[in-house]
Amino acid sequence: MAKIEIASFNIQSAIIAQQNGADRVELCAEMNVGGTTPSIADIKEVRAVLNIDLNVMIRPRGGDFVYTGDEFQQMKNEILAIKELGVDGLVFGILNADNTVNTAQNKELVDLASPLPCTFHRAFDTVQNMQIALEDVISCGFKTILTSGCEPTVNQGLSNLKQLVEWAGTRITIMPGGGLRSTNIAHILQETGALYCHSSAITDGTDTAVAEEVQALKSKSSRS
Repeated sequence: MAKIEIASFNIQSAIIAQQNGADRVELCAEMNVGGTTPSIADIKEVRAVLNIDLNVMIRPRGGDFVYTGDEFQQMKNEILAIKELGVDGLVFGILNADNTVNTAQNKELVDLASPLPCTFHRAFDTVQNMQIALEDVISCGFKTILTSGCEPTVNQGLSNLKQLVEWAGTRITIMPGGGLRSTNIAHILQETGALYCHSSAITDGTDTAVAEEVQALKSKSSRS
């Protein structure tokens, strides 16, 4: 059975995720730009109501994943503050201007986050060479990569996801996400052998997870 992480853009989504069988919540703000760092107040409120694992995104803004010195300092400050709130992991990713992995900055953040495990987010899907990027992310100390296989959705990136899982082996967890729904999760898991999947579970055009979709994701992940 694969595990399910629900990307939650508000407190209600996190509660819905837990109530309907999710294994972990990734808390973010600003769904319209793909997620940014949530407020300290929201993190505290979600932590208070969740018994399941809570990962938090560290991303100062939408757009690309190349950050200024001030933005990098902001990420470091956020990691130090959020570490104190009892979260279970952090989610971020920094690239160079040529869309290679910025190993120096990422490693500094991973070290700062320790002992919390870190996930390299979908910045991975814009890299130039996914095999080189995979090795770079592993070298930085990340435990998980959230990816749609370097394509817009997991369906389009299916063959790449399968390749990434094979290359990664037991060194890092490849977590398919991006267009992942109850309608395709069983096929994605069967084809890739992934052990963790990521979805917003939003099927109604809002910014809040749908309870029935979380249930369906969990149910179909157990039959893969």
